Amino acid sequence: MSAILSAVFANPYLTVIALLLGFVLLIYGADWLVDGAGSIAGRFGVSNLVIGLTVVAFGTSMPEFVVSMLAAINHNTELAITNVLGSNSINTFVVLGLTALLYPISSEESSRRFDMPMSLLGGVLVLVFVMLFGCLNRLAGIVLLLFFLLFLWHSFRCAKSAEVVEEPSDVHQYGVGMSILLLFIGLFGLVIGGELIVRSATTIASSLGVSDAIIGLTVVALGTSLPELATSCIAALKKNADLALGNVIGSNIFNIFFILGTGAAISPLPSYDGLWLDAAMVILSSAMVLLFVQGKKKEVSRLAGALLLIVYAAYLAYRLLTL
Repeated sequence: MSAILSAVFANPYLTVIALLLGFVLLIYGADWLVDGAGSIAGRFGVSNLVIGLTVVAFGTSMPEFVVSMLAAINHNTELAITNVLGSNSINTFVVLGLTALLYPISSEESSRRFDMPMSLLGGVLVLVFVMLFGCLNRLAGIVLLLFFLLFLWHSFRCAKSAEVVEEPSDVHQYGVGMSILLLFIGLFGLVIGGELIVRSATTIASSLGVSDAIIGLTVVALGTSLPELATSCIAALKKNADLALGNVIGSNIFNIFFILGTGAAISPLPSYDGLWLDAAMVILSSAMVLLFVQGKKKEVSRLAGALLLIVYAAYLAYRLLTL
């Protein structure tokens, strides 16, 4: 098996195919995992709201989680961190930017008061920890995970205090056997897809003479953000763009606090050249969105969406020109 994989990654065309296949397995694997786990949870009487806050929310962040964990296991810490930071930047600058261009994105008061500041705090904590310790060490990981537990507690607290009408869940209901099968197929797809992405991205970076950080910030981050991009754009086309904001902000919080927190708690994640800028862009993206929704209409307008895209284009151009 090892000889076959070595032959695949020795061929540049097969390496690109392996990368694309990895993204397909990753995205479909996350979808199957959500369907299987959600169906099982529903059979145990778990409410749709709780399923959405846990199973579905976790499932949309599984691509970033698997890639970062496998990268850390393979001692590719640059890819482990940049996948998360790059994904958060793309989620906010690109996904929200494109969505706002299609249809202005409204915001809810609870999101403005807690979720958006929480997303902003995530980037700040990463930057502070790297400045203090030179890495994301186990202490940083534990602190991030504690904040993640705070986020979950707040989400469930708000869910309980709100009057919620239980609607049919988006998660399909299957038989027990089919649910378990989907669960395992999803996990298999995630693991294999993540491994293909990590190995392909590393091989491409080496052959092009660029750092793993650049590949992580661009190709890998964009690939793992495809579920958010598709969901948000479809929501905008259906003139339901407010869903996009919660989707993106929730994903960003999961990425920073849960994924980086878990990775750092398991094994310290060292810094790399340019991390301060990448973390600063995550902070800037959250700050810009938070500022936009303070206006009279409490929304991310088309003009704001265009500004988000322009800022990201300038940042990406700078990173590529300073290789």
